[in-house]
Formats: sequence, C-alpha cells, structure tokens
Amino acid sequence: MSEERRVTEADFHAYLDGELDAATTAEVEEWLADHAEDAARLESWRRQRDALGALHTDILDAPLPAGMRAVLNRRAPRNHRGRWLRIAASLVLLLVGAASGWLANEAMAPRATEAASFVHRAVGAHVVFTREKRHAVEARAGEKHLVGWLSNRVGRRLNPPVLEAAGYELVGGRLVADDGRPAAQYMYQDRSGKRLTLYVRSARNAKDTAFRVVAEQGVSAFYWIENPYAYALVGQVTRRQLISLGETVRTHLRGS
Repeated sequence: MSEERRVTEADFHAYLDGELDAATTAEVEEWLADHAEDAARLESWRRQRDALGALHTDILDAPLPAGMRAVLNRRAPRNHRGRWLRIAASLVLLLVGAASGWLANEAMAPRATEAASFVHRAVGAHVVFTREKRHAVEARAGEKHLVGWLSNRVGRRLNPPVLEAAGYELVGGRLVADDGRPAAQYMYQDRSGKRLTLYVRSARNAKDTAFRVVAEQGVSAFYWIENPYAYALVGQVTRRQLISLGETVRTHLRGS
C-alpha cells in the first residue's frame, strides 16, 4: 500500500461495519497486516461490539410494544402528523439503545482498562523521570540497598536485568506511587544518552496478559502481566528492539 494513503479511524469503523467497497477493504486489510497495533485495536473494538450485542440480545430481538406498532403502522393524515409520530417513535428507540450501550460500557470498563491504566502510569513515570539530569533515580546502580529496598516495597525479589549486550547500562532505580501502591522503576541508558525504564508493581488479581506493545506520549511500552506482578518496559526505540529487549527482561525475571 502506498504510504500516501493512510488508513483512518473512519475507515476502520466502516470496515468493522462491512460498509467498504472491495478495493478499500483490501487496502485496510493490507494496512492491518503491516500495523499490528492498529490490528489489535480493531480486534478490541470488534470484541466490545460483540459483547455489547450479546448482552442486550433480548432487547434487540424483542418485538415492539403494541402501542408503538400501532403508531408506526397508522396511516399518515394529510397534515403529516403520522410522519412526525414515526420520527418520534424512532427517536425513542434510539435513546433506549444508546442508554443500554452506555450502561453496558460502564459495566465493562473496569475490566477493560486495568492493564491500560497500568501501562499509562508506567509511561507517565518514564516520561517524567527520564528527563531528569541529576535526580533521575533515587538510588544509583551499585548501591547495596537498591535491590533490597525496591524488592521489599514491591513484594518480590527484583534483580535488575543485565542489558549491556543490547547497549544499555543500569543507571539505578526509584520508588514510584502507582494508584496508592508502590511500584519500582529501574532505569537504563545507552551511550547516546537514550533511556529505557522497567516498571514493576503488584497486579492484585488481574488476569495474566500476553505481551502487548502500545505507543503513547512519544515512546513505546512493552507490557505484560504474570500474577502476581505487572511489568512494563518503556523506551523510545523501535517496536522490534523493544520486543527483543522485553523477551530478555522476561526471561531474566522468570529465572530470578
């Protein structure tokens, strides 16, 4: 696909609703094949749509009340009053459907946003502290209390992964507040001064998640949840580099 033709959110919604012609559908599918983040986002929308539909099947499939059917079937008088009654009845149905969808979305929101909120806070901490020159970390690499302090606060032994083979050296770490819970942030830096952070906190009873990559605030985050902890590796690197680094970190943490 030519880079001059960028697929938009409107295209995604139309694709999801089956409203595109064959040529545009092919363009969207080619775009999704090359852009995993957009493909994951579209699949999330699809799942939410299907879940909402399943939640309210009884309402959507129910026959109209007799009174409303009588209004809709009534012959329109010459003054067009019947036409306006039909419009009013349609608006009532639209408002009922919208209210049902809103309530369903509110019910689903806590489950859908737990991981998203975690990675958002991890990205926020990265953006704030990697900009610091003198106080980027609270305890520097090599200080004896660094590992023990952060491990005790988070609740698990956190030996910082060694990423020197990828060009990153450990700078140090700090304690971060995460929605009322302690989180640990380890910071790394390469020779050019580019920084990478590993963010860890307890995950409560959140379900495990596979590796996911998101782009936010000019950086990328590779995150996953393995109960009882949640992890996020954040940096301004390519998707491929981030995934490779994330796999190295995960292997280290599983063995530590």
